[in-house]
Amino acid sequence: MDKSKIRKRIEDLRRQIQRHNYLYYVEAKPQISDFEYDKLLRELSRLERQYPEFDSPDSPTKKVGAFPERSSFAVVRHNPRMYSLDNVYSYEEFLEWAARLEKALGFLPEMVCELKIDGVGISVIYERGSLLRAITRGNGIEGEDITANVRTIRELPLSLTGKAVPEYLDVRGEVYMRRQDLERINTRRQEEGLDVFANTRNAAAGSLKLLDPKEVSRRNLHFFAHSFGRLEPLLCSSHSEFMDLMASLFVPVEPNRRKCDRLEDVRDFYENALSIRDSLPYDIDGVVVKVDDFSIQEKLGFTAKSPRWAIAFKFPAHQALTKLLSVSFQVGRTGVITPVANLEPVECGGVVISRSTLHNFDEIERLGIRLGDWVVVERAGDVIPHIVKVLVEQRTGKEKPIEVPSLCPVCGSRVVRLEGEVAYRCVNRSCPAQIRAALLFWASKPAMDIEGFGEAVVDALLERGKLKTVADIYRLTKEDLLSLPLFKEKRANNLLNAIEKSKGRDLNRFIYALGIRYVGEKISYVLAERFLDIDALIRANFEELISIPDIGEKVAGSIIAFFSDRHNLQLIDELKVLGVNTRKIVSSTRQDLLGKVFVFTGELDSFPRSKAKELVTSMGGRVAGSVGRSVDFVVVGKKPGSKYTKAKELGLRIIGEREFLKMIGKRQ
Repeated sequence: MDKSKIRKRIEDLRRQIQRHNYLYYVEAKPQISDFEYDKLLRELSRLERQYPEFDSPDSPTKKVGAFPERSSFAVVRHNPRMYSLDNVYSYEEFLEWAARLEKALGFLPEMVCELKIDGVGISVIYERGSLLRAITRGNGIEGEDITANVRTIRELPLSLTGKAVPEYLDVRGEVYMRRQDLERINTRRQEEGLDVFANTRNAAAGSLKLLDPKEVSRRNLHFFAHSFGRLEPLLCSSHSEFMDLMASLFVPVEPNRRKCDRLEDVRDFYENALSIRDSLPYDIDGVVVKVDDFSIQEKLGFTAKSPRWAIAFKFPAHQALTKLLSVSFQVGRTGVITPVANLEPVECGGVVISRSTLHNFDEIERLGIRLGDWVVVERAGDVIPHIVKVLVEQRTGKEKPIEVPSLCPVCGSRVVRLEGEVAYRCVNRSCPAQIRAALLFWASKPAMDIEGFGEAVVDALLERGKLKTVADIYRLTKEDLLSLPLFKEKRANNLLNAIEKSKGRDLNRFIYALGIRYVGEKISYVLAERFLDIDALIRANFEELISIPDIGEKVAGSIIAFFSDRHNLQLIDELKVLGVNTRKIVSSTRQDLLGKVFVFTGELDSFPRSKAKELVTSMGGRVAGSVGRSVDFVVVGKKPGSKYTKAKELGLRIIGEREFLKMIGKRQ
């Protein structure tokens, strides 16, 4: 096969997976099922093994979760990292996993089976028995400090008591919400005109993101421990002993677990879990199987993202049979037209389904779906439904093909498909649907985070002609808002305050909010760290951009194209005049390096030298351009220059990147 197509498919898979990671781990609004996600991940893993020349250390196959968003919560590093579990979806796949264990060890070890709680993974740290900190999973390496919110979980002890309290305990587990509490919360949200939560996991994740612990307390969250990161002293030699230890310390553990020395025992536990699934007060989505003995776990070790000694044996998806009645076409922020299936309403997994995304027209072709077809819809993991199969044998001959629209369904402009792209797009920059989506994207949480600026408000303002670009958000007056339905003085003031507050967002959020194609949150953060203000980014050339880690030719080309468009530059100028921040905010007040003089030579792995210099000055230090006796530290990276030689001649203190990172409080 053409290797350029392989590379393109790999890049596309990475983009899709990174987007779904963010939606799942950060937004708590997954758009695909675990099964679909695993299909994408497995395809990417297979292609990377088959074509190692396209492998990358930044691939989602080597990472857990999503890059933590920069928000009101402090970002904290996990020690050790939090891994995720690989999944299997059938007993045959489970047997294959067990066979790999047996091959690696020469015998089949004793295992422990537990219910897999459908919640939000966190780390809770106790030091000398006192709850010190709680951290979200994040990307597995870094997470957000949610200590104040986790302290509201009633059954989670603030102080450990028992016969054997460890000096240090980093217990990992799931925060979850019970179904009756979800029903109560959704009833209240409906009454207030707010979006309801799709499931208990989304509700738990959204609750942990709240800034007011009092409101979190009202959500009635719960916690079950399932493992640990660090336990000092160890106090136990197996997983089952660890769970008993947690129970003795009054840390909550799910009671349904079983030690198994035969594979048939695992199957029995799984089938029993499936039978009691709907009778439990909380949601489960499978069974976790772990090797019990810690010494065997240590021998088996980890892959880049998962332990080899544990597996998640997932439940089958909820499926239902229904009929495709029609297809609607939604227009997104960049003009992409997404087909949406309108279905004959059908109950599936306790929810009535009437719509399902078809993703794109290539997916329609892959499914071979036609109007009037009988289809199988699936809600794996109780997420957004999707069509998995067409029942061709039930066709009557009256079914009709689904045509790609030649004109935009919203504005009537021409629809095109650019070379090398899957998507069809509306070419009209002023398309109302694109303007609406751009406004909502600008105000979204990972972008400028304007609380209260939702769909209903945007639609009402668009209808009155008050919004044409995102700059118009900052021109809104109290009179404009009071003219809207349901707006009173307090609500208008709250929204105006939220708009004003958004002006001070950091540069990475501003870059992300601009909606540059292929520039997601992580790339936005990298660009902000590298260029420090929007004008420097605008001036950057192609060679400068592709020299930055994580930025390839396609991303660099998209950035250049975006800032070559006069409409985009005009918008940025308007936003500046309106007082929106377009510079990197340096907020460090640490003075650890006060009075110390640094010189840098060679290339650093962790960040550009310009960023290293900025960190030194922000912490009270000074960076010199040349080596002299007044220099305290010479930081040497890869391929150092003449400064390194001179520093050795003068007997100056020479340190490597690792030591420098320790000095500034960062870890590799």
